[in-house]
Amino acid sequence: MTLRGKAWTYGDNLDTDQIIPARYLVTADPKELGQHCLEDASPEFAKQVRPGDVIVGLRNFGCGSSREHAPLAIKGAGVSAVIAKSFARIFYRNCINLGLPIFETEAAERIAADDELELEPETGEIRNLTRGESYRAQPLPDFAREIMAAGGLMNYVARKAGLANTAGVTPSGYETKAD
Repeated sequence: MTLRGKAWTYGDNLDTDQIIPARYLVTADPKELGQHCLEDASPEFAKQVRPGDVIVGLRNFGCGSSREHAPLAIKGAGVSAVIAKSFARIFYRNCINLGLPIFETEAAERIAADDELELEPETGEIRNLTRGESYRAQPLPDFAREIMAAGGLMNYVARKAGLANTAGVTPSGYETKAD
């Protein structure tokens, strides 16, 4: 699966409170959280982001609290993936558990705001269509790609156990696709 979108760039240490301010933690609805994604750090973001766009950070992206609301808000805003030089460990794992593709690469600093990107989660390839450059991120391990392909950890576990999600919604609020 190829992901494609415009880059939204941020610097070092973008923390989970900047991704989704604590005042919005009264819901776990991704769509509602997405309406407030990056509200304090980038007030125009939620109004201007388009489905498929990509957030690009530098070092220690997603530091701060361990809240799962941060990747939920990013997905709810329609963002297809996050690229960074490095991720806070808990945020990294929350992204895998919630099915948000992440790309860790030193090349994140070569990506500028509004660059058009194509991403290949399977291989870790990042193509910057605006600059005519390609970068390589470390591909996620097989188990992490399997979790993401299932739409998150809850769906992955249900499939492994042979359980059907009859409600069509994961506990995190994501709609599931019928098999």
